[in-house]
Amino acid sequence: MLISALVALLGFMDGTDWPQFRGPGNNSAAVDADLPIRWNDRENIAWRADLPGRGVSSPIIVGGRVFITATSGFHHDRLHVVCLDAATGRQRWERQFWATGRTSTHGSISGAAPTPASDGARVYALYSSNDLVCLDMEGNLVWYRGLTHDYPKAGNDVGMAASPALIGDVVVVQVESQGDAFAAGIDSATGETRWRIERPLQASWCSPIALPGGGGRKPAVLLQSASSVSAHDVQTGQPVWQVATPCATVASSVLVGDRLYVPLKGLTALRLRDGAAAPETLWDANRLGPGAASPAVAGKRVFTVAGSIAKCGDAETGKVLWQLRLKGQHWATPVIAGGHMYCINEPGEARVIKIGDEQGEVVAENPFGEPIHASPAVSGNALYVRSDKHLWKISKP
Repeated sequence: MLISALVALLGFMDGTDWPQFRGPGNNSAAVDADLPIRWNDRENIAWRADLPGRGVSSPIIVGGRVFITATSGFHHDRLHVVCLDAATGRQRWERQFWATGRTSTHGSISGAAPTPASDGARVYALYSSNDLVCLDMEGNLVWYRGLTHDYPKAGNDVGMAASPALIGDVVVVQVESQGDAFAAGIDSATGETRWRIERPLQASWCSPIALPGGGGRKPAVLLQSASSVSAHDVQTGQPVWQVATPCATVASSVLVGDRLYVPLKGLTALRLRDGAAAPETLWDANRLGPGAASPAVAGKRVFTVAGSIAKCGDAETGKVLWQLRLKGQHWATPVIAGGHMYCINEPGEARVIKIGDEQGEVVAENPFGEPIHASPAVSGNALYVRSDKHLWKISKP
């Protein structure tokens, strides 16, 4: 059933789509994209669209449409899903809902922290209030789940931020806090809970990621927390393997092929094994540990940003190849495109780093003039960046 569902969903998707947090491969890379190095009000900004409220979620791009979430109102209890035309920036539709769960968050973010996901037929938007909304591509409501109604203690003062993972016909949500903590597999067509498993009663903002089947392995979902990283059968939630080692609780893991890069002990590379065996540890690299931004992987290089330091490491050995001091705190995960690394700090300053084998070089600085926490997205030859107020499309004419 899962294989047929994947085939059906892939039929909707375009090769240039960016359908989830950190892109189609969850690795924040679009190596063949031809993005501008410099941009300003006079060049290489295709459009700038106003947004109806605050948010730190990333945009996703599917089938020539951009989907983005936001919250508004004094208590941030108004939830927005906005669809824009990717070519023009014109709004195609907007839908609004009332939050059913806790909406208080840290002042620097908002309830629109998780990035939505799409299979090309539907859009799945999750909010810090633990409201999960499913819409079709025209904005029609398919189903709505107020998860706080079922699990009222799930929430924290900072806000929930784990993005949903769409794996075949299951939407996996990871809701971890000191009051209640669980992961659940939600039927993508009906919104019904297929499975729910208890998680450690600790706050975590990491996002689940897909572990595709192969080599005797069934499709699984990776869950990362302060106490372990583990794989679970995506259809049942049953554990497949676990590595009981403390992990980062903000930066999420990256899978490329059979290599899993996990923010633990700095950064650790694991190799998936056949069947249900626990993965093999290839290397630990304390110096490559990420901060709030998740790692990015492209080719034989792994890239991290911790605070204001960007680093490039050998993905085969974990050896640090070079590092650069940037400016400001970085919450947004960088993207790798066209031989460059695009880093955006909290004040909204974008720095473009030319990637070399022995050294990186900042070749451009492009200020947006607004605070930015959201990770950028890439579709085709365009970079999409959002702040609380605006969404930009950066591309060459």
